[in-house]
Amino acid sequence: MSYDEQLAERIRSALAAVPVIEKKMFGGLQFLVDGKIAIGATVDGDLLVRCDPSRTDELIGRPGAQRADMRGRKMSAGWITVSPEETRGVDLQFWVAVALENRAMDHKA
Repeated sequence: MSYDEQLAERIRSALAAVPVIEKKMFGGLQFLVDGKIAIGATVDGDLLVRCDPSRTDELIGRPGAQRADMRGRKMSAGWITVSPEETRGVDLQFWVAVALENRAMDHKA
């Protein structure tokens, strides 16, 4: 099974103005900003979002969002997956903004 190519194309379009590297990882396609995963299309069709760890609890309160899980283990704060139903239209733009906001915070640190 591979990642959702339509989701990957939508992410690619949303990141058109941002220098990214695409890398196949974890069975999906991840988009790296400044060498670190920012967002990606998972093998399950979900969106993987790297966020500010302090916002994890707030963000998983949104529909379809949950703490990311890798091989049955919950990942640390700052990693969220979002169901395909919640990444359509402006919802995808919201999650791309969250991922880019986190990358910008890394530069300030």
